[in-house]
Amino acid sequence: MARIIGGIGTSHTPTIGFALDQKKQDDPAWAPIFAAYAPLKAWLVEQRPDVVFTIYNDHVTSFFFDHYSAFALGFGPEHSPADEGGGARDLPPMPGHPGLARHIGERLMADEFDLSFFQRRPLDHGCFSPLSLLFDHSQGWPASLIPLAVGVLQNPVPSARRCWKLGRALRRAIESYPEDLKVAIIATGGLSHQVHGERAGFNAPDWDREFLDLLVNDPETLARMSQAELALRGGWESAEVVMWLIMRGALSAQVHVAARDYYLPSMTGIATLLLENLAPAPPVPAAVPAASTPPELMPPASHPFDLETSARAYELNRFLHAMTDPAHRVLFLSDPEASFAGFDLTKTECDLVRRHDWHGLINAGAIFFGLEKLAAVLGLPNAVVYAGMRRESLEAFQASRNAPGALYSVAGKSEA
Repeated sequence: MARIIGGIGTSHTPTIGFALDQKKQDDPAWAPIFAAYAPLKAWLVEQRPDVVFTIYNDHVTSFFFDHYSAFALGFGPEHSPADEGGGARDLPPMPGHPGLARHIGERLMADEFDLSFFQRRPLDHGCFSPLSLLFDHSQGWPASLIPLAVGVLQNPVPSARRCWKLGRALRRAIESYPEDLKVAIIATGGLSHQVHGERAGFNAPDWDREFLDLLVNDPETLARMSQAELALRGGWESAEVVMWLIMRGALSAQVHVAARDYYLPSMTGIATLLLENLAPAPPVPAAVPAASTPPELMPPASHPFDLETSARAYELNRFLHAMTDPAHRVLFLSDPEASFAGFDLTKTECDLVRRHDWHGLINAGAIFFGLEKLAAVLGLPNAVVYAGMRRESLEAFQASRNAPGALYSVAGKSEA
């Protein structure tokens, strides 16, 4: 069974990554940052977690406001640093743990936490700034990463209470995973700061210390605070500290403070906190529904599009989704082989597309709504896809419908 070995709270300001990249370890203005991270780094070396579940927020780098989620779980095979305008940091990709990530996603959804899921999106300083100081990554990262991005920039944001409850559900999810893994929970963000408007540069060191005290000894008080109260006390952007409550909720009621530090060099109160559990994990409540549908209850001849399929058939579905781009579909119609070039398709996938093998494409992991787009580009009605998936002729399939003469495809207009 997987088990949580402890929790880390850390600021994620780009200051931290900048200090490391510019080799500021011995500079008096920057040295306190490295001193604060030293006991956390030593603890991680000693404990050797297999996975770090890292809670962070993106800073309008990999997620934009065309689709903005409250909780987005990364489940890909690896995670790379993002380019935030000055080029990506010189850090190696960090391996993911798709098996545990998918399990956590299934369990949290079963526990009524509605997540979104992402893969192949680079991660900005919210995640990699502290990780680069917590681990020696010169020879590759010694642990796998599961990132949880929390949407705290666009109101309404998840409440402190919701984050606290999510942490408790996260513990149940992790500790119901059958593989023997050691997991560390890392929460990032804050502490006090405001980076916009006339209040830019606001800090509240006394509140920062009180926040850390409450997080350790009375997290329920923090869980009752509104975003407005947190922002009033610590600055508007400091309200992102609700992410620390996810970490705290995943730990036991009583914890041991193994390390704690605080430093305010400029814009953000930089805090580090290391907590170890003082009680064993409670049993997973039997009331939590099964994470996935048992095979014997699955409808026959069905192909659920789950996270495993999404990851495995990502390039195939990206190719099909690109049919929404006029330039791509013109290239596909004029030179199908050339249209494959920008996608990492397997030989089998290319062959299935060439032959319009609808049955084979579904079995390869294509989602139907990508096939629907491909059919529209080919000028074929949806019924051709339905019939092909059933390995029937169009006439045989239509004969099974109440209105055999009704043929249609996705609405649009001809580009001819």
